[in-house]
Amino acid sequence: MAKNKFVEKLKEGVSVQEIEGFASKHTTEVFCVLALVIGAISSAFDFFTGPKLTILFFTLGTLAAIFFPTPTEKGLKKLYSFVYKQEKMTEILLGVVKIVIAIFVPFIYFGLFGLLAGTSYHYYVRHAQIMVENAPRSMKRRDDEEEHD
Repeated sequence: MAKNKFVEKLKEGVSVQEIEGFASKHTTEVFCVLALVIGAISSAFDFFTGPKLTILFFTLGTLAAIFFPTPTEKGLKKLYSFVYKQEKMTEILLGVVKIVIAIFVPFIYFGLFGLLAGTSYHYYVRHAQIMVENAPRSMKRRDDEEEHD
């Protein structure tokens, strides 16, 4: 049913009011996506800094978050809780600042995304380790036997 509803919505199209409602409800996410796309274009086409620094900063951000997960997570929580506490106009202004940064110094913006990626990587790897440790003994034994065959 949900798939048919989605297909019907695609066929009908999206009204301007629906787009405005979505953008109003998810302002930070919309600006984040716009800044990401604009930053990728700016970096890929060498407008100001080029892709080398962008890839480097993304990698450094990811590594920093993997090796220092707790301080990185605390910093990101502070940043995003600050952003979400703002009034709508301030939130829009912060979104415009993101876009400007993405145009002129995209490596800074991608460094932040590297921190998010590293934090996410660390979280899911740790979660998988906990799931394996908490698995019933019978499951662990079967896995060990399969490895030795």
